[in-house]
Amino acid sequence: MIFVLGIDAATWTVVRPNLESLPTFNKLSQVGDCSVLTLTEKPISPSIWCGMFSGKTFAEHGHDSFAVQGRLVKREDLNVEFIWDILQREGKSVKVLNVPFVVPPYSFGVDFKPVGFGLPTDPREWQEELDRVTSKTRYLLKQKPDVLISCYTLLDRVQHFHWGEDCVLEWYRKLDAMMGDLILKTGFLEDESNRLIVISDHGFCSFGEAKVQTLPSRSESGELKGDHHEDALLITVNLDYPIERPQDVFFAIRAQIV
Repeated sequence: MIFVLGIDAATWTVVRPNLESLPTFNKLSQVGDCSVLTLTEKPISPSIWCGMFSGKTFAEHGHDSFAVQGRLVKREDLNVEFIWDILQREGKSVKVLNVPFVVPPYSFGVDFKPVGFGLPTDPREWQEELDRVTSKTRYLLKQKPDVLISCYTLLDRVQHFHWGEDCVLEWYRKLDAMMGDLILKTGFLEDESNRLIVISDHGFCSFGEAKVQTLPSRSESGELKGDHHEDALLITVNLDYPIERPQDVFFAIRAQIV
């Protein structure tokens, strides 16, 4: 089984200095291969997640915005095949939960209504997403599909509005506990045939420090303190395939599931 756990906006900038208070990240850093995945494409979430699971570059898939001309982009608008489309056609079992390449985030073979239409905006919604995504992912893990892809989106929202504040680490700690519930307490890694990929679509930094500014300094919800950084987080366990760019996740899954 391959389990891909996507964490929108997770960054080593927060994780590495705080491993002692992030026991799941700490454990994975000991048993897995950790690296910085430096993006060569613009660190825009819809484009990176789309490329990650289609194997296509932005030049090939052309998707970099949640809305075009005032209309939300839907899965049906994208002229690409995703890894789950291909594997299901080949008779494999694939479950996909809350992948944010569109708004609301996309699920495949799973009944799930994203929190806050996929844009959780306050602590109550952030906790609700943590709880509901974790609960559904735990349920899907018990089904043992060939491939399970599940994503958390809350850190992106937390960091845009609170980058540099103490609460950022607190939400990483909450997420770390949920990750431990899924990856460690379930015994997922005790089966050496299981493969794990933990990945973010981009990192994070103070607003104005990014090489490419991805958002205006203010939004409808207020001033932005943080912005996307080109250095994404990557941890793999038991994976015999090099991931050097987001698109390689598609090819890693393809190579392992035959």
